Amino acid sequence: MNRKDIPEDFDWKSLGDLSEGRKTIGLDLPVIVYRLFQYTIKSVLAMDYGEERACDILRRAGYLAGLQFAQNVLDLSGDLDYFIAHLTEKLKEYKIGYLYVEKADIEKLSFVLTVSEDLDCSGLPVTDETVCDYDEGFISGIMEAYTGKPFMVKEIDCWATGDRTCRFQVDAESI
Repeated sequence: MNRKDIPEDFDWKSLGDLSEGRKTIGLDLPVIVYRLFQYTIKSVLAMDYGEERACDILRRAGYLAGLQFAQNVLDLSGDLDYFIAHLTEKLKEYKIGYLYVEKADIEKLSFVLTVSEDLDCSGLPVTDETVCDYDEGFISGIMEAYTGKPFMVKEIDCWATGDRTCRFQVDAESI
């Protein structure tokens, strides 16, 4: 996945001024509402375009979100250790999940990352299928925004496969 695969008409400003628009009710949203939105969209996309295409569309949307999140929320100026620590803190702050680096090969830009208590699937019933397509794209977009290189991200363990954390293989793509 790379930047040519995403629309150019979206940017962070499209999200609006939430503090102005939600003065009383606030910015928090129950996870169930987020999942209701995500999984109903995925269901309709799968019905109209097939399961594989629906997953690809969610990955692409996640990639765009990851790029925007990185460019508008993260400090991309530090070294890799700083970046990972900062990303970990922001994912926790935004209640996306708890990020851990299980393995890292800095020279190859290859990582195994876990995200626990994640927004997308923690607590789902076991279906023996990974379901975090959006997260694959999200991580890919964040990593590309930081490094300037495209990344391939594949979920290898998921709450929905019976694991209690989501695990991702994250590798810089050869250009």
